[in-house]
Amino acid sequence: MSSRGWMIAGGVGAGLLLLWLLPGWLTLLVVLAVVGVPIAGYLMLDPSQRRRLGRAAGRGRLGP
Repeated sequence: MSSRGWMIAGGVGAGLLLLWLLPGWLTLLVVLAVVGVPIAGYLMLDPSQRRRLGRAAGRGRLGP
């Protein structure tokens, strides 16, 4: 399995563990934070930085 596959499997496992251990509203808060922080970071970039990030992602230079 690739390293990305292991990361996805670990994330799903951690999410299921949180769902089992924490109350529903707290789990929802954690999931929203995990999704929201990268989105907020992307939205804080300048348009030129977003283009640069898009070019780097298109060349496959981003990722684990």
